[in-house]
Amino acid sequence: MSHILTDLKAFLETSPTSWHAVKEIGNRLAIREFQPLHEEEKWQLQLGKKYFVIRGGALCAFCLPEKTPHQAIILASHTDSPALKLKPLPAFQKANMIQFGVEVYGAPLLSSWLNRDLALAGRVVISNSSGELEERLVFLDDALLFIPQLAIHLDREVNEKGLHLNKQEHLSPIVGLSDEQTTPLDTLEKLLRRHLSFHSLLSFELFLVPHEPCRFLGLENEMLASYRLDNLASTHACLSAFGLLDNSSPHGLQMGLFFDNEEIGSHSKEGAASPFLNGILERISHCLQMDAEDLMRLKHNSLCVSADMAHALNPNYPKKHEPHHIPLLGKGIVLKYNANQKYASNAHSAAVIIQACQQLNLPYQSYVCRSDIPCGSTVGPVIAQNTGINTVDIGCPQLSMHSSREVMAVQDYLDMVHLLTHLLQNG
Repeated sequence: MSHILTDLKAFLETSPTSWHAVKEIGNRLAIREFQPLHEEEKWQLQLGKKYFVIRGGALCAFCLPEKTPHQAIILASHTDSPALKLKPLPAFQKANMIQFGVEVYGAPLLSSWLNRDLALAGRVVISNSSGELEERLVFLDDALLFIPQLAIHLDREVNEKGLHLNKQEHLSPIVGLSDEQTTPLDTLEKLLRRHLSFHSLLSFELFLVPHEPCRFLGLENEMLASYRLDNLASTHACLSAFGLLDNSSPHGLQMGLFFDNEEIGSHSKEGAASPFLNGILERISHCLQMDAEDLMRLKHNSLCVSADMAHALNPNYPKKHEPHHIPLLGKGIVLKYNANQKYASNAHSAAVIIQACQQLNLPYQSYVCRSDIPCGSTVGPVIAQNTGINTVDIGCPQLSMHSSREVMAVQDYLDMVHLLTHLLQNG
């Protein structure tokens, strides 16, 4: 399994945004003989073949069975992470310092972004010399930014009363030093022209990205630290499961869904609340000459496994966990439950995971939030609502969720790959 860990590390370091992650997923799928599809083209699908389709920062991969499918096993995760995103007119000047204005994307742990080396990454739309529009992915790591924290001498009570950050006033990174007055886009265009040749910059979606590479930690290198473990670790586990498939299922459709925008509610054309999954299922059924009732029966017989990270016990804050449901690093896959269906697990869907773990001799854990702490959510409930497909929420335990530097146990990731591969092959 060491090659999978090597690839996980490479995947994390080359996927600073959802668009980069989808590109990396597509490259790995193409090597494994998955054929690319395009939504604007007419599909001609063949039984026993493998395909993938990209929509912005989302991707769907699927393996058609040898015969008309009567069920599907769907592995679902998301490609985005909480972050700081550049505003449309980003640059401004204070004293002799150039800064970028940012918006908060999702719910990052803001204090973790201070005093770090930060790069810029994302996508830009440019016009070339012929006036044609082109989209390019960029990772600008040759001119690092930083968000300075106020010195303790000027904030004497910060250690006693805690750090209070105003999202408008305290999160703007310093780009450089200059006494020259520039327009709001001059500095960004200057940075981009170091990497791209273009006539004009038309639009962009760029995020701040911690520059520190991912590393193995612990006495035996048993842990992994990185930005975007939530949720690229789950995404890569789903992808690895497809790579370990021996062959196509006789009657089961095998699918991998990698959605964008989960961290802001999934309500976008690339999110789990979009028609992306239902549209692909309809196109598959049309190509395979399945009628509407066949598709409804397939959904009823199917299972969606929503893989997202789970809160491990932070030993410095033991009272933040429900005392009888405490996930630990290195102690196995976490089944996530919530009475209000913030997680989609139910008795039937959870039983499938428990039985598989028992058959594979894999450890597993159960998690619910304390009754007095609100619960987060995943793509699982959204998929269940939109499709009616039975869904379960699972994940690997991690520390420092939504921080710019998160930590997980290596063995939990390997167990997740083992479980997901089994579910695809035996679903």
